[in-house]
Amino acid sequence: MTGKFCFAIDRGGTFTDVYARCPNGKVKVLKLLSVDPTHYKDAPTEGIRRVLEQEMGNEYCGNGPIKTSEIDWIRMGTTVATNALLERKGERMALAITKGFHDLLHIGNQTRPDIFDLKVTCPDVLYEEVIEIEERIIPKQDFDKEEEEWEEVIGTTKESLYIVQKINIEDTFQKLRTTYEKGITSLSVLFIHSYMYPEHELIVKKIAEKVGFKHVSLSSYVMPMIKAVPRGFTACSDAYLTPTIKKYLEACNIIIRKRASCHLEFKLKKEKGDRGSEGFRSGFVDELRDVNVLFMQSDGGLTQMNSFNGSRAILSGPAGGVVGYAMTAYKAMQGQAIIGFDMGGTSTDVSRYAGKYEHVFESTTAGITIQAPQLDINTVAAGGGSCLFFRSGMFVVGPESAGAHPGPACYKKGGPLAVTDANLILGRLLPQYFPKIFGKKENEPLDRNASLKAIKKIGLEISSHPSQKGKTMTPEEIAFGFICVANESMCRPIRALTQAKGYDTSHHALAVFGGAGGQHACAIAHALGMSKIFVHKYAGILSAFGMALADVVHEVQEPCAKRLVPEEEKYLASRLQNLASKSREALLKQGFSNENIICEPFLNLRYEGTDFALMCTLNNEVNFSVNAFKNEFSQRYQNEFGFIIKDRMILVDDVRVRGIGKSFIDTNETFEKVEEDPVPDSVTDIYFENGYQKSKVFLFEKLKPGHVIEGPSIIIDKLSTILVEPGCVATITDERNIMIDVGKQKKDKLGTELNTIQLSIFAHRFMSLAEQMGRSLQRTSISTNIKERLDFSCAVFGPDGGLVSNAPHIPVHLGAMQETVQYQLNTIGNSLKDGDVILTNHPSAGGSHLPDLTVITPVFRRECNKPVFYVASRGHHADIGGITPGSMPPNSTSIFEEGAVFMSFKLVEGGEFQEKKLIEHLMEPGNIPGSSGSRNLMDNISDLKAQVAANRKGIQLVNELIDYYGLEVVQAYMKYIQDSAECAVRDLLKDVGMKMKKKTGKSELFAEDRMDDGSVIQLHTIINENAGEAIFDFSKTGPEVWGNCNAPRAITMSALIYCLRSLGCLEPISVTIPKGCLLNPSPEAAVVGGNVQTSQRVVDVILKAFEACAASQGCMNNVTFGDETFGYYETVAGGSGAGPSWHGRSGVHTHMTNTRITDPEILERRYPIILKRFTLNPETGGFGANRGGDGVIRELRFRKKMTLSILTERRVYAPYGLNGGENGARGQNLLIRRSGKDTFRLESPGGGGYGAVLGKRRKESKEEGNSKKFCASNIRGSVFDFTKSQESA
Repeated sequence: MTGKFCFAIDRGGTFTDVYARCPNGKVKVLKLLSVDPTHYKDAPTEGIRRVLEQEMGNEYCGNGPIKTSEIDWIRMGTTVATNALLERKGERMALAITKGFHDLLHIGNQTRPDIFDLKVTCPDVLYEEVIEIEERIIPKQDFDKEEEEWEEVIGTTKESLYIVQKINIEDTFQKLRTTYEKGITSLSVLFIHSYMYPEHELIVKKIAEKVGFKHVSLSSYVMPMIKAVPRGFTACSDAYLTPTIKKYLEACNIIIRKRASCHLEFKLKKEKGDRGSEGFRSGFVDELRDVNVLFMQSDGGLTQMNSFNGSRAILSGPAGGVVGYAMTAYKAMQGQAIIGFDMGGTSTDVSRYAGKYEHVFESTTAGITIQAPQLDINTVAAGGGSCLFFRSGMFVVGPESAGAHPGPACYKKGGPLAVTDANLILGRLLPQYFPKIFGKKENEPLDRNASLKAIKKIGLEISSHPSQKGKTMTPEEIAFGFICVANESMCRPIRALTQAKGYDTSHHALAVFGGAGGQHACAIAHALGMSKIFVHKYAGILSAFGMALADVVHEVQEPCAKRLVPEEEKYLASRLQNLASKSREALLKQGFSNENIICEPFLNLRYEGTDFALMCTLNNEVNFSVNAFKNEFSQRYQNEFGFIIKDRMILVDDVRVRGIGKSFIDTNETFEKVEEDPVPDSVTDIYFENGYQKSKVFLFEKLKPGHVIEGPSIIIDKLSTILVEPGCVATITDERNIMIDVGKQKKDKLGTELNTIQLSIFAHRFMSLAEQMGRSLQRTSISTNIKERLDFSCAVFGPDGGLVSNAPHIPVHLGAMQETVQYQLNTIGNSLKDGDVILTNHPSAGGSHLPDLTVITPVFRRECNKPVFYVASRGHHADIGGITPGSMPPNSTSIFEEGAVFMSFKLVEGGEFQEKKLIEHLMEPGNIPGSSGSRNLMDNISDLKAQVAANRKGIQLVNELIDYYGLEVVQAYMKYIQDSAECAVRDLLKDVGMKMKKKTGKSELFAEDRMDDGSVIQLHTIINENAGEAIFDFSKTGPEVWGNCNAPRAITMSALIYCLRSLGCLEPISVTIPKGCLLNPSPEAAVVGGNVQTSQRVVDVILKAFEACAASQGCMNNVTFGDETFGYYETVAGGSGAGPSWHGRSGVHTHMTNTRITDPEILERRYPIILKRFTLNPETGGFGANRGGDGVIRELRFRKKMTLSILTERRVYAPYGLNGGENGARGQNLLIRRSGKDTFRLESPGGGGYGAVLGKRRKESKEEGNSKKFCASNIRGSVFDFTKSQESA
């Protein structure tokens, strides 16, 4: 000890936690509200004040700023940056970007966040103004013509580049000055390829500083990694958040004074003009002079206060919790892998530790993708403050949160019913042990009566629902149901996090912390099959305690473009050594000695031809070895994906060094061990599944090492409540932590009669099952389309082929999957045996288009002769033969020109994979003149094996569910889920029917639209508003066409399901589509365009009939180019249609697609293309009371001869406006030829406007207004990113 006070503080969203070490060795901990403006301005400052006053006397601090003579160090994590990002309350800033890319970050990856929401609402961009700078750099390629008059330069990766456009200094100065004069003083700079050629960005920084900008964030400095869009977002977040952090800290010039120890001491010098009246530092009488102040970064390392920046501050608080359990639980569990479970007031954080921190290097928070090392912390919207609802017969938890103000109903501030209320009603929270800090005057206890009042209100909703058949539920039954659903919602990301990386969830221990975690720990562990729970003595404030244990980190990174081969060993070793020297030098300046510094080398590695990189390290400082890194990469790839790619070159994308200054903070405490039984403080009644049980209540402060507590019991800590459930046993360890052995709980057998609580839980379980199948497929697949673009869907079906669950991934797969399974049941169902697997892709068999290969596996049980369930996976294969590479020919007239056709092919028969027959089928298109067999045969085979493995995973999970509940129960709840979906569709149809009848006098709907070739799509809908039924009649749709815009019946079914936004239930709907028409073509008809183009028009027609919104761009803008050596395919965004209460979104994919666009830097580095322009096309959205979204302009210049194929729509018939709104602009395709330098310019359609505006000119219309300024919850992490990636496949 230093003889002074030491503080570690976590300022969370709801509470601020404080861990304090006093000069005499005593530890003090406390928790206070993060926002309590009536009592204090800043929670961390108030926490320090309270500790000092308790130990030094009230007169020590007085009412003014806090004295710091007795404070040695302060370590802190804060949500200042996170909150500013969530609420869009950062610094006013501008973005300087390469000319031609004005709207690059607005478009982003062109996907929409919610695939089923017609109102496309995207997070708002951070910048206020965009400045286009005349400059351009492109990579040199081997085939470039010598006559190009471009200057050649060498980048930081040692690659050659061309300066196509030198920076215009004068023009840049004038533009920056104009922006600065508007009061904007923070600037972000993003130039294409600046990650390996930063010179142009550095020039702009000098100009900006000369103009007067106070903060300039360069993308090439903030994170020098390839991919312009996420790097641009990262630079913007830095320019947006860092000034906000500095304002909070009231950052000043910092002079570092070395000490003999490894601790740091900061000398703070006040800048001229500082007011000294706001921010964290101003709360101290001497502005924290001689105090070591460090802040936690997202990567789990501490940094100096003056180095704490916005892009690395997003997970500042949660990172402390990971460090906390990593440094305590992992040791206590003797090296067993740990799942961290941090349940707070607003949300729950889930993470994993198995000897080293698991980092991700690109993650999305509040809609902003940030490239920076972050601990892989997955946040779900289920915390103590998560709101509780009853919707469509289901118990629903979150994502809305009661927050700190007003808080749950029991806080007595008018808040909603929340998880905390449910625990209070069940007796799992005891008000008499809580401080009286609630109510309007914050002097009252928790109010159970307020919770009861709120839950009884929901009870009336539940009892009135048709599924209850007049039955009522007690408040305790309802509360217990919500807790069960909340627990299941938190289990899903834990399963995903472990199984995605090939780990068995049950082989982990659960480290529980956070104020609310202890109440749910036993139930969570039991549901996941875990046998051990670790609860640290400071579990209620473990994030703060973790900051006391953390090390100081200084990272350095640079891009690379080398192969991992012995010839490059010397170069790579020198780069790592250079970065290590920089990192070590920075830590030495902070006062660390050489022996207390560790430099960990990292290489960001990937297989050639793939996009999936793994950041690999050798765990310690050793001499560089190519073979050592190659072995590490292969082992990690095998663990995560189940295979390695032999004889494939490994590439190095980035070189990184993580310098660690070891803190060696002493937190050890010694305790006396006892042998006698613990004495309970009281006995209370707690409600469990079978009713109330008498339970002992123990005060943690009176428990000592050696005490054993059997459940049911409650352990009350000052900062948290731990529930030891029946069958579980808690032991107090030598360090006075709590170790819980999770016993096998006796569970009453569930009957087949509907239980509303179990219905909600089964919905989660079935959805989790489909998600885990998807994770398995992504892990074991090999192709870019499936492994990286995640263009696949997995689903579970009942014995009749009816859809039970599929994660909401690909809209065009929604209805088609069910049609596919049911076709096989009707055709060969009786001949299927255990060990058989069916492969199909034919449109007549429920297929969408030929590249989408569907693998179907029946689920058998020994006691049944017929399948009890079916599981299926559908994946888009990059090539299955046909007349063009990619199997997406724009000019096909027969399905056989589009690739290999499978109707009911037994891929596996009797457990044997039919590889020989499969190859014959895949190569069969080569027998057609001008056509070819599969061009990616090995990838086809590997991915099909991965689909079989994913189905096998689904079978395993279905059987586990049946083993636990019984077949009758599982099938009964499968039917209840389908009935619930049917009920939701009927309610929708009743509502729409009544509205239409009130508006028009009848409940019939008509609509038609045309394809560009004139083909008519017409819909006549008759709704029975009393029964909630409808007929969708497409009888007057035009005939099938000679081209490939014919859409299989399954496509129309998918479009219907998309528009109804249901589980996939079409029971109350009758659909009429005559054979031989455009929407139900003959078996030989070409269909590739129907999947990507006609599907969009069908959606437009349905939405037009319901008058839901104006037409969106109605096109996927399919662009394919290549030659005999390569092929490339993309779809391009456009404008979305406006609706009754919203403007259309510009530059986004709509309806039946949500495909990501290739990043400009990846595109130009891998293909002979220059992306000259990618921006919005102003004024192309339809005018109206609400205007349609604008389309985009995308210009591609070809650097060599190649074939270009275009498959587009809405070039003849414009996207319609609705109710007086004008049409959106039609799209346009132009090929511009100039002296052999061909450029393709695509102008995508705009969305239609909605509603008439009289007397206003076009430019006076409202601006686009669908940006999210605030976010209800901060859901994030690799699991969330995976889900969003698949939704955007």
